[in-house]
Formats: sequence, C-alpha cells, structure tokens
Amino acid sequence: MKIVIPDDYQDCVRTLDAFSKLEDHEVTVFNDTVTDLNTLAERFRDAEALVLIRERTPITAELLARLPNLKAISQTGGGAAHVDMDACRRQGVTVMAGTGSPHAAAELTWGLVLAAMRHIPEESANLKAGRWQRTLGTGLKGRTLGIFGYGRIGQLMARYGQAFEMNVLVWGRESTRARAAEAGLAVAASQGELFDRSDVLSLHLRLNAGTRGIVTAEDLARMKPSALLVNTSRAPLIEAGALEAALRAGRPGRAAVDVFDEEPVARHPLLDLPNFLATPHLGYVEKDSYELYFGDAFDNVLAFAAGKPAKNLAE
Repeated sequence: MKIVIPDDYQDCVRTLDAFSKLEDHEVTVFNDTVTDLNTLAERFRDAEALVLIRERTPITAELLARLPNLKAISQTGGGAAHVDMDACRRQGVTVMAGTGSPHAAAELTWGLVLAAMRHIPEESANLKAGRWQRTLGTGLKGRTLGIFGYGRIGQLMARYGQAFEMNVLVWGRESTRARAAEAGLAVAASQGELFDRSDVLSLHLRLNAGTRGIVTAEDLARMKPSALLVNTSRAPLIEAGALEAALRAGRPGRAAVDVFDEEPVARHPLLDLPNFLATPHLGYVEKDSYELYFGDAFDNVLAFAAGKPAKNLAE
C-alpha cells in the first residue's frame, strides 16, 4: 500500500522499532504541519492509507473529497474526533484507532508540577547566567492536589500526589466522583470548591462538546494567588482568553501547560508571562509511548491490507 504519515515534527518515526512493520509498503513521511487544503490534497493525493499522529491534521470532508485513492485512516491513540466520520462513511474510508498509555503523559504532568512549584527552569537559567538563588519555591507535602477528571491519567496523578504526601481532592462527572470515592479519595462538593481549595489543580478531561470551556474565568478567579493550574489535556477545556487574563490578575498565581489552541506554536501571548511555564505538547512524546502508539497504528494498517481490518470507527 501507499502510506503517508504527516506531522512527524521530530523526524523520529523512521527510527522506531515499529517502523520495520511497514517495510513491504511504500511509505512517505512529512516532518512539518500544513493547513492549506491544496497542499494537503497534493501531499495525500496518492495515499491509500494515512497514519495520523494524534490530532495534528484534521481530516475534513473537503479534504476527503480530493482523495479518491484513500481507503484507510489509522489513528495513533484512541481518539479520532478530528476526522469527519460522516464523510469517511460516505466515501468508504475505513477509520481505525489504537490504544495508548497514560504513563508518559502523567509523568510529564508531574514534571511540570515540580518544575513550576520549585522554579526549576528559572533557577537553572539564573545559574547559567551567574545568578545564585533568586526564588523561593513551594513544597508539595501537606498541600492539596486538585484533580479535575479521574480517568487513567488522573488516577496516576492521584497516586503521585499521595506519594508526595499531598491531600488529593477530585471533581468530575458523577461516575468520576464515584470511582474516586471508591478509591478512598476526597471528593469536592462542587466544581467551585475544587478551584477554591486546590494548591495545585491539574486538568485531565477529554475534549468534547460538553467539556469545551468547562473551566471558566469565574473558576480561575476562585483560585489562590499561590496556586498552580496545570493543563496537559487540551487547551480548549479553558474558556478562550480566560487563562491569560487570570494570570495577569494573579489568580491563579502560576500555570504550567503542555497544550495550546493551535499547534505547533511559534508565538503566543501566554509565553510572554513570567508566571507561565510551557512545553510543546510533550505528554505522549516519549520513546515507549511512541512504540506503542505507532505499533498499534501500523498493525491496523497491515490488518486492513490483509483484508482483516480492526473495528471501523466510521461504520
């Protein structure tokens, strides 16, 4: 099959052990992201299968209409909200998703918590510039870790918080609260209480119509001036413009994020704020995670080529 893999920013897919699974196929890899419809149509023109890296390139009805050779889309990870399923169904394109692991994302999230609370990036830069001990960090023991969403990543975060002797407080939909209570964790009485009480508040929600903008300016204004908001899930979980305004107002005092509304990012007003720490969507960008994500995605392509495709999400 002719297979196209877009958006490999780091040019690392070819280096994965899993890549050898495609050795009998014609594979083209692109190392940048483009949004222009004509350019995408030209790049994907001959593709019989696309292997998509998470949500980096939306597959719209307009694009699909210009890809008559496309037979299959294999998604790294389990979500495919960026793919127009109705258009795929009409055009007879099979859409397959794989699995992922929560560990890489949870580890990166905890790294951001430690980096922000102890001012590690600033102090490292200070030391290299000849400046010694310019900040006063904040420890985690005895403080409250708020977790908004208690799925696989949220559950790992709760365990990390407990290991650091934090008080864990959970909020989410009813099933989330029930699971947290069964695990012996404290459950907030309301979303507002979660934002009121948290010293570190980490978002771990899926982005959908019900969660878009679920964190409002009012929620952020309830946070302590000493609190840290962490978002390694999806940027649109927070009301548009609310995080920048909140950080400028000093509630919360700091934020650490791994996600932006539009990626990749060249410039963003949040990056100019001294109380804002960011990484370029690295949560799942880790060797073991990539081997798992791409191994599944490539297996799905091979199964499709052999006439035994995995579950078609577009059915």
